Amino acid sequence: MDDTSNLSLDTALATLTAFITEFGLKIVGGVVLLVVGVWISKRVRNLVQNHLGRANVDPTLVPFVAKLLYAGLIAFVLIAVVGVLGVPIAQFVVVLGAAGLAIGLALQGTLSNFAAGVMLLLFRPFSVGHWVEIGGTAGTVKEISIFSTILHTGDNIRVVVPNSQVYGQTIRNYSANPTRRIDLVIGVGYDDNLQVAKETMLRVLTSDSRVLEDPAPNVQVAELGDSSVDFIVRPWCAATDYWALRWDLLRALKEELEAAGCNIPYPQRDVHLHQVPMPVPGDAA
Repeated sequence: MDDTSNLSLDTALATLTAFITEFGLKIVGGVVLLVVGVWISKRVRNLVQNHLGRANVDPTLVPFVAKLLYAGLIAFVLIAVVGVLGVPIAQFVVVLGAAGLAIGLALQGTLSNFAAGVMLLLFRPFSVGHWVEIGGTAGTVKEISIFSTILHTGDNIRVVVPNSQVYGQTIRNYSANPTRRIDLVIGVGYDDNLQVAKETMLRVLTSDSRVLEDPAPNVQVAELGDSSVDFIVRPWCAATDYWALRWDLLRALKEELEAAGCNIPYPQRDVHLHQVPMPVPGDAA
């Protein structure tokens, strides 16, 4: 019994030694390859990202290209590690493909966001820094990632919008064009001199250097309203001057119209009273 036990122990030790000799070095090599491969992938990603930034590449594309390159390098490292461990690469690729299909079916929403992100980066309806309205939210684009677009609203709230909701809806880009038109409606009283009102408003527009000469500002009678004669006031300006100029024009138009003797009326309604004779008691009989 002792000899048998010793033989079994020796056999087990020999088997364990053979296993460690055969697979231990492969495991160590695989771990080293994985660590080194991840480190090199990160270095390559950072180098490419920095180079693209210095090369004045569209900032929208820089993080996407860097992340896509990093994902590809990591996939290559994993395949190399599997090969070092002795697993047939062809079989591993088949298993990986089947697992990818199952994961894809489970993550259809995520993949739709990814596909939409690729379309956004290819067609680029907006870029980082643009003021846009997407997914029911308006704000400045801070980042376009693979799965979502990040906006900062005017009151500095960070909003993350899934890319599928961005690309599948109407996109309003207020920064794409260098110029914008300001649309104002200014009402004056029916008793006011309309020519004086028009000349006053044109003078206010042309006196502001931010109002462009081409296209020329337009002031026209647009509607005879219930309480006022309404003018459309449409100057053009640089997109960066839009809000500041709009606010300044509203104040200047009111002050100059009042100085010119024009009235900006409140909503009003005329009430006509008709006196009806009171019946005399007994006449009805």
